[in-house]
Amino acid sequence: MDITVQELRERLEKGEKLNLIDVREPNEYADDNIGAMLIPLGELPYRIDDLDGMQDEEVIVHCRSGARSARAQQFLEENGFTNVRNLVGGMLAYRA
Repeated sequence: MDITVQELRERLEKGEKLNLIDVREPNEYADDNIGAMLIPLGELPYRIDDLDGMQDEEVIVHCRSGARSARAQQFLEENGFTNVRNLVGGMLAYRA
């Protein structure tokens, strides 16, 4: 399941606590981020324990355009996460 930029923006503006994961690289994150936990896609298999306890919670993943986060979404679902949402269009759409 995906999440739109508008829905994410509204929820962040309300101050909702979200499990938000940015799967971009550290330099991309340093340039522009929305306060997500940074776990680059290539590190995700080795850092899945960082997400312990979130398997049944909503987890929102994002990247620059949505491609890497789609792969992260698939990986998390294959590893027991039941409610992973991908930000449609990624940060490009969020900042548009």
